[in-house]
Amino acid sequence: MILPKVHDPRLVTIRRGGTLTDADHHFLALWAAACAEHVLYLFESAHPEDPRPRLAIEHARAWVRGEVTMMASRAAGGHAMGAARDKRGAARYAAYAAGQAAAVAHVAAHDLGAAAYAIKAVRAAAVPGDVEAAGRVECRWQRAQLPEPIRQLVLEDQRMRNDICWSVFTC
Repeated sequence: MILPKVHDPRLVTIRRGGTLTDADHHFLALWAAACAEHVLYLFESAHPEDPRPRLAIEHARAWVRGEVTMMASRAAGGHAMGAARDKRGAARYAAYAAGQAAAVAHVAAHDLGAAAYAIKAVRAAAVPGDVEAAGRVECRWQRAQLPEPIRQLVLEDQRMRNDICWSVFTC
């Protein structure tokens, strides 16, 4: 479970009673897409015939540009997660990362799901003995990609939800 039981109003859009602006929601979606795309090769190298995770990432970005609806992005995310279900290891986690990225259009808090699954993918692909180090490198890469307007929000959210995100944000 990557979503908290109590919703943080900072990750709920203003029109739904929270404080998240549309611009910051878009930043979260683009950051989640970048995190997922960074590990997408772990899925595509094992399953080049399956476009669903790549399409989910494309839908996340298309939603930000106003080219697809929230429902279309969310549906693409569901298809990417469907691609993950019968897979194992790094490929599975990379597909889940893509699915989570597309779901940010629906629920902004899925941004950490994309990041957490991307770290899990890198850890799963690492050689034994390098698992933790590989995860920390990926976590630091992700943090370096954070746009300034959402940086503090994401870092605080990572601290608050680290336990329910498999403690991957200790980097």
